[in-house]
Amino acid sequence: MTTAAPPYPMTIIEPRSGWIPIGWRELWEYRELLGFLVWRDIKVRYKQTVLGASWAVLQPLATMGVFNLLFGRWAKMPSDGLPYPLFAFAALLPWTFFANAVSASANSLVGNTHLISKVYFPRLLIALSSIGTALVDLGIAMVVMFALLAFYGVGVTSQLAALPALALLTLLLAFGVGSALAALCAMYRDVRYVVPFLLQLWMFASPVIYPVSLIPAEWRWIAYLNPMVGAIDGFRSALVGLPFNWIAIGSSSAITLAALWAGLSYFRRVERLVADLI
Repeated sequence: MTTAAPPYPMTIIEPRSGWIPIGWRELWEYRELLGFLVWRDIKVRYKQTVLGASWAVLQPLATMGVFNLLFGRWAKMPSDGLPYPLFAFAALLPWTFFANAVSASANSLVGNTHLISKVYFPRLLIALSSIGTALVDLGIAMVVMFALLAFYGVGVTSQLAALPALALLTLLLAFGVGSALAALCAMYRDVRYVVPFLLQLWMFASPVIYPVSLIPAEWRWIAYLNPMVGAIDGFRSALVGLPFNWIAIGSSSAITLAALWAGLSYFRRVERLVADLI
């Protein structure tokens, strides 16, 4: 006895074993869902709030004020010939974006249990949508950055054209690190309490407060192993017209691609267990 084919397309989802590819084509097919997830996160974040979108500006501004008082005026930290508030804020832009994106991505799977347990879609979209929300905050804070440039009389140069590539570099690093931490948080719930501490240590290991030139030349190669060094230093150079440190940017690009592949690969291996674990 033969059965007629169903009048609708059928997709059979089966568990896989071994190495699982990232699935870029599947992510692209669900791009519309990614847009809805980003828009949902933005609305939830700013709904019934007092500060609203101004929090994206107040956070780096308040941090810049503290850094300027402690390290600019009291500690007399060098700033490559720039006013220290401008020096610090230019570095806080990529760092705040990275830290917020990683923190949100790390908690994204646990915070979306109701979606994961009911319907199938690429789980990487949840981690990626958290980064999209942080990207909106970065765009808002950039307006303040240009206002500071005008206030201190620092002109914009052609190096500003490199800013989208540097923002993409920071986004890819946040996606790789955030995806790995999201999988770890789903496996081990206490990891989410370690993430803020790790990000705080990472900030002090990055040239947010101090310039790369402050690090002794013989030890600088160790600093270049931190992928945020090239991203932050490149961001600052693009905004204020300082020379690019191509060694730091090249090292950050290579390590970022490795971290992206490792983070997404680990996420894909854990993805099959996520719905049962959370």
